[in-house]
Amino acid sequence: MTDATRDDHNVPAVVAGELDTLLAFADYLRAGVDRKLHGLSEQDARRSPVESGTCLLGIVKHLANVEVYWSQRRLAGLEVALDGDGFDLTGVDTVTSVRRTYAAAAQRTNEIVVACGDLDTPLVRTRHGLTLRWMLAHLVEETARHAGHADIVREWIDGRIGR
Repeated sequence: MTDATRDDHNVPAVVAGELDTLLAFADYLRAGVDRKLHGLSEQDARRSPVESGTCLLGIVKHLANVEVYWSQRRLAGLEVALDGDGFDLTGVDTVTSVRRTYAAAAQRTNEIVVACGDLDTPLVRTRHGLTLRWMLAHLVEETARHAGHADIVREWIDGRIGR
């Protein structure tokens, strides 16, 4: 790192099939989102620059819910309990607990996806013929959108920029 406020990471240089490429980009984006919480106090992780209350801790908790909802519930058909969309924080949510939950959810998504293997597999719970390919593209899109939000919030908090 050449600048204390910048932390850049290159996009994955994957030369592989579609499934491996999608998972590599999902992992890359997940790591970037997780890094946005690194080094923050509990108070700063809950700070919001916008009236809606969006904060880094809420973004990461939301993305953990997204992982569980799409891979465990919709793809695998598991009964999972979700507490809203994840943006609402409770007193038990901490930087450590939310990061741990997000990492576990992402790992479980990867395990389910790799076990499935076929991108044309329809989601177990779908009314529109959605497939594993669609789910992974959506997961990358959703994570990338919120990674951008996280970039802005982190810069607002302490000036730190980068992926």
